[in-house]
Amino acid sequence: MSDAPLAPRALQPLLNDAIIALRAPTQVWSGRSGDLGAEPIHGVYHGDVRHIRQITLTVGDAAPEWISVSPDGASRVVFGGLLRALDDGTPDPKVRVLRERVVAAGEVGETYTFHSKVEHEVDITLRARLVPDFALLMDVKAGMPEARDWSPSIPLGAGAPFTVSSGERSFTLLAADADVSLDDGAIVLDWDLRIAPGEGAGASWSLSLVDPTLVVQVASDHSRWVVPARPAPGEDPRIGRWLDAALQDLDALRLALPEHPDDAFYAAGAPWFLTLFGRDSLWAARLALPLDRRIAASTLRVLARLQGDATDADSAEQPGKILHELRAAPLEMPGEGITLPPVYYGTVDATALWVCLLFEAHAAGMPDDEVRELLPALRRALDWLMSADTDGDGFIDYIDETGHGLTNQGWKDSGDSIQWRSGELAQGPIALCEVQGYAYEAALAGAELLDAFGEPGATELWDWAAGLKARFAEAYWVETPEGRYPAIALDAQKRPVDTLTSNIGHLLGTGLLNPDEERQVAALLVGPTMLSGFGVRTMSTDAAGYWPLSYHGGSVWTHDSAIIARGMALAGLHEQAGAVIDGLLAAAEGFGFRMPELHSGDPRSQTSLPTPYPAACRPQAWSAASAVAAAQIARRLPPGAAL
Repeated sequence: MSDAPLAPRALQPLLNDAIIALRAPTQVWSGRSGDLGAEPIHGVYHGDVRHIRQITLTVGDAAPEWISVSPDGASRVVFGGLLRALDDGTPDPKVRVLRERVVAAGEVGETYTFHSKVEHEVDITLRARLVPDFALLMDVKAGMPEARDWSPSIPLGAGAPFTVSSGERSFTLLAADADVSLDDGAIVLDWDLRIAPGEGAGASWSLSLVDPTLVVQVASDHSRWVVPARPAPGEDPRIGRWLDAALQDLDALRLALPEHPDDAFYAAGAPWFLTLFGRDSLWAARLALPLDRRIAASTLRVLARLQGDATDADSAEQPGKILHELRAAPLEMPGEGITLPPVYYGTVDATALWVCLLFEAHAAGMPDDEVRELLPALRRALDWLMSADTDGDGFIDYIDETGHGLTNQGWKDSGDSIQWRSGELAQGPIALCEVQGYAYEAALAGAELLDAFGEPGATELWDWAAGLKARFAEAYWVETPEGRYPAIALDAQKRPVDTLTSNIGHLLGTGLLNPDEERQVAALLVGPTMLSGFGVRTMSTDAAGYWPLSYHGGSVWTHDSAIIARGMALAGLHEQAGAVIDGLLAAAEGFGFRMPELHSGDPRSQTSLPTPYPAACRPQAWSAASAVAAAQIARRLPPGAAL
């Protein structure tokens, strides 16, 4: 054997301990000191590029000792520190600094405020050091960031704007009263400050970030929600606290396309997905519908404008299909063998979800004239649903035809997410169980909409849905030592893939199952192998592939559990829905009420706090929107009723 050390391999950055402030499409990730650069995720990002990778703050020859972090919503955070080297020798700290960071779309600013209680004037030299980067976001994600060349403008004097450019992208730095210089690839800002006894002194700088290649921008409507009424007497106070935090995150995740700045949608999440995602944006709007009907309508319009027109294997586009992901440039995932075009349609479920959201938005008050404008898109979506069977078995399925697209195209889109109980991977084409549920629900919803607007075609949809329901009942049910339940999917040989997973929870409330079958499914999902106490696991602990820190094979996803609880409530299974929501509330409390994308499937009986999945995104739109669904379920409100 060789004694040579193993070459380090590229690793995806961990996120769980980093501090984020954002206003899409801009985000800043730092440590608890406020400094950037110590961890791979740290940086100032705008769109899909990290403009600055390092910011450090020093006072003289020392760094402040940071003792507090105080987030204020999604876009502002204040760090508190001490300067004990400047104290007067008494036990109490007498000199302190507050570092305030505020992020807006395309803007980042920091303000430093010093306070002193010592009995003499304190002179300090404050230095902020910024290192430009311009690395691609997905290269950062892959653990292989490459800094790009950049060039500075020539400062015109103290406080003059200072611009740094790399190709088409740039940022402009404004630092009043600072001495600006360049040093070993860094921009250095120096201030000489004097702090009088009992008084304060301060300094600040701001960045304006520009990327003309962006295909998304901040939504022009900056209005915030009216916070729902305080919980009723006896209601769990965690519901209100989670809801408050979630609304801040949802507001910060609102984006629009430049051609239609008034039509907002939710970006999927930070740091990797601050853009339009068909499935994510639809589910977030659907879960948040009781609170905001406008963004449901605008999300529908945005996706209708991008609905597929042609058949193209590379982009997975098909006529009537709703897209998966929108980027400014091809998306390459180093090390994963995945390259996606800028407009990519590789999702098997977004089209049905679009139809379901249109129906529910109309029922919740979306004006008839707005729905009528979308009827042509509705027809195209329904036509796609009824023709999306690639292998003639009567079920909607998917397979990547290119070799460089997404292998799995449901919400569990990792390469190992569709497994047999033995742990072997299923081979495609794959027909996911929940997709059949979405399609059944969409067919009935589409028929009702067509009928309500005097349009033909409802009868054909009702007949198709009835056939799908009969075929599903015959093909999907399996019996294993864990019980009888629907398979996660059918594989290429039409065999039911027999792992017990959370996917079956998405069938609840769709109408595809009868009431007895819904009770069977719900009982399994709140059983010990699936319910962790912090939500519903993605895979049963009895499956060979189970691992609590597997992305889709044993972890708990917030939105997944919320959708399951929502389906239970729709099916009248309120006790089971309450058990799931109780777990989500325990998880929300453990994460300070900013729920991440997912967390570990470790049982609550063994750990008092949820274990982070360390690479989980946060905030994530459908995780935040889950708070709205949780509040509605806890308050026993009818579906679609306003909070």
